[in-house]
Amino acid sequence: MPTPTGGLTMAPARLALEDGSVFHGQAFGDLSPRCIDAEVCFNTSLTGYQEILTDPSYRSQIVTMTYPLIGNYGINEADLESGKIQVSGFIVRELANVMSNYRASQKLENWLSDQNVTGITGIDTRALTRKLRTTGAMNGILCTDTNLSDAELVAQAKTAQGLVGRNLVEGVSRTEPLQWDEDLGDWAPLHGEVERPAKQFRVVAIDCGAKLNILRNLTDSGCDVIVVPWNTSAEDILAHEPDGIFVSNGPGDPAPVTETIENIKKLHGQKPIFGICLGHQLLCLSLGAETYKLKFGHRGGNQPVQNLHTGKVEITSQNHGFAVDTESLESVGAEPTHINLNDRTLAGFRHNELPIFAIQYHPEASPGPHDSRYLFDCFIDMMQTGQSPTGEKMDLAQRRRNNLITSVTNEV
Repeated sequence: MPTPTGGLTMAPARLALEDGSVFHGQAFGDLSPRCIDAEVCFNTSLTGYQEILTDPSYRSQIVTMTYPLIGNYGINEADLESGKIQVSGFIVRELANVMSNYRASQKLENWLSDQNVTGITGIDTRALTRKLRTTGAMNGILCTDTNLSDAELVAQAKTAQGLVGRNLVEGVSRTEPLQWDEDLGDWAPLHGEVERPAKQFRVVAIDCGAKLNILRNLTDSGCDVIVVPWNTSAEDILAHEPDGIFVSNGPGDPAPVTETIENIKKLHGQKPIFGICLGHQLLCLSLGAETYKLKFGHRGGNQPVQNLHTGKVEITSQNHGFAVDTESLESVGAEPTHINLNDRTLAGFRHNELPIFAIQYHPEASPGPHDSRYLFDCFIDMMQTGQSPTGEKMDLAQRRRNNLITSVTNEV
């Protein structure tokens, strides 16, 4: 039976991993007897648990927060990145007993309960994170059913499906076209204001699990945004007469998302194309490059990325478990523009001839720093010039956002 603990109603819960490890804690959120199987990963952000929980890129994952105290500022309606919680389960070291924020409308555990999502608290998240870093991302079982033994849970974890080879995009994409017109409003960063272009550029955004703040940033940068489902044909996309095409973030393995990849191939050279995260991987696959699964992925708001042209470093928000093989990308006529300094994996590219560029990280932040917001300006520039931005042009756009250059010129 669930019992109250420190003002919270909790029940016993366990996390079992495929390597045989079992962590015992207390459940919060949905306390019904159940077992959830998914890949277990970790996020190193200090804040932003609400945005993380609603990020469609976390579909079929159980997310561990490395920051030890979670839930202290509650939940509000303004900071959602999609219409619902997307994670399969949630792991925290300590769930806050009290929420304290003037914007909050409910507690974290009540929100999870309302959406039938189970969390576990009271386990050693530092030990869990070290295990995932050493062994690599593992499938796990988050269970509140006391009738099952630890050995039975480990056996379930060993046979869990995982992420590789699954098309998770079709489960998070919108199913009908949508006209998007919300911008950042009062939440636009105070620094780096750039005047919107005189022309409003029509952009078709292919929704592979798009975060709302990406769409807000596109609008805020001067785009008229039409969001379409992940499997919309190239012909239907071009029927909107766009000035540019955007390929969004999304969950899991990019290789099985073959319909999107084939449609993007047909769009090469037709219109300028910009991609973020999964969109970066899908664009690379459409060009003929290859992707592979990372050992434990990049998830957090503190990932260092370097501009290969200037050597300048920006701190970025990231969330992905797969990466693009750099040599395979160079062999199909593309040029790396950014790398992740933690492991030297590809973090951005441009095509040398086609108006295509993409990045592996998240310039919209949510949560995370705003160092990379200038990349939306680079998309505007690519639609104006028909040329993919070089590393130098990206640097100039970033300087303009940082108020280091004051005039808007054709250089950027």
